[in-house]
Amino acid sequence: MNASFKTAVKSADGQVREDYIPAADYISPEFFAREKAGLWPRVWQMACREEEIPKVGDYYTYDILDDSVIVVRTGPDAFAAYYNVCPHRGRRLTGGCGHTGRFHCRFHGWQWAIDGKNTLVVDRHEWGAALTDADVDLKPVKLGRWGGWIYVNMDPDCVPLEDFLAPAKAMLDPFELHGLRYQWRKSTILPCNWKVALEAFDEGYHVQTTHRQMLEYMDDLTVSRTYGAHSMFGYWTALPMGSRSQRIGGPLTEDIRPGILAYMEDMAATLNAGSAVQAVHAARRLVQEVAPGTSPMEVLAAFGQFIREDSERRGAGFPAITPEQMYAAGVDWHLFPNQIMLQSATGLLGYRARPNGDDPDSCIWDVYSLQRYPKGEEPNVVQEWSQDHADESFWGRILCQDYENMADIQRGMKCRGFAGARPNPSQELAVSNFHRALHDFIAD
Repeated sequence: MNASFKTAVKSADGQVREDYIPAADYISPEFFAREKAGLWPRVWQMACREEEIPKVGDYYTYDILDDSVIVVRTGPDAFAAYYNVCPHRGRRLTGGCGHTGRFHCRFHGWQWAIDGKNTLVVDRHEWGAALTDADVDLKPVKLGRWGGWIYVNMDPDCVPLEDFLAPAKAMLDPFELHGLRYQWRKSTILPCNWKVALEAFDEGYHVQTTHRQMLEYMDDLTVSRTYGAHSMFGYWTALPMGSRSQRIGGPLTEDIRPGILAYMEDMAATLNAGSAVQAVHAARRLVQEVAPGTSPMEVLAAFGQFIREDSERRGAGFPAITPEQMYAAGVDWHLFPNQIMLQSATGLLGYRARPNGDDPDSCIWDVYSLQRYPKGEEPNVVQEWSQDHADESFWGRILCQDYENMADIQRGMKCRGFAGARPNPSQELAVSNFHRALHDFIAD
């Protein structure tokens, strides 16, 4: 691995190493309490996407543990965030998503404009001078925007979002993620700690067992790289896409075209996310239009060109990104603390995990697919929910395979025989770096 990409993955408290994470990180109520006090009130976290509140007055309620934040569109290109609580007697003001010209407390009727300013205190004169405007306005929360997402931070002294995301932001900006729109959104409660859920998508090392069927058309060897608190992985040392994995033996794949087609068709059928469906068309063109015997590099270049042509033909456009930038950005990013994305030029598969109340053994899990659409053809997507984690018709085969591990991981980590995780220091470096960053963050 190029050392310039690698953080010294050892937490300041000495508890996390490249190849060791204490079990307490996942199962300890005390560690969970430290996260509750030291992480979530102080860190930038993705609340929603701008498209979820498209009109002035549209709002989204973001809940994290005991805190709740209202995110509202206040202008055509302006947003604000406030604590979701009435300053009078503490009633929550909103739940879910909606549209309003004013926020209204259903307890005593106080009201606020969408700029957070109080417009009505019933019988305010009875307080005399004791009640100031600052007392009755909604309390603001820091808000930042990037890539089409809206982020919030409850720490008034936090670093700017742009600084927090760097250098991940610089590597992902060429994908023009702000131009993507929802294809689908799904949520559930998973029976595991929020970090267990995230980490199933933080590395590719599990593919050779959990998703073994994929080895027929992909070489699964990955390398993780770390960028401060953020991390990513890619296939820089693997055989070209469409090749049989080195793990299952046999001769090297000489013609990768059929493998690429099998890969894209399987992803479209079992995941239906990101650019998978559009990529099937490009993969079919490879088989039809690119001659056998063409070098793997030329095949991959043609595949990328066909994807671009298809996107532009449909009127969806294509980002101003070079093949070199796509290659350097890898395939999977973990933005600290709880956002993971598998990005491409024409789509993205995203994950988010949050604690489910004060229970360290469960989490709120969101999965979504974004695509690039012609303007005006974006679908009207409604969030779906299912607690059947074996339902392949809802989740797809790939996600069901991942979910099958999670409850047993959470239960297994409580066994007296398990002191801590031993992540692969190369392929799972993103996992240990996540915990290194977490320990350091909550220790500040």
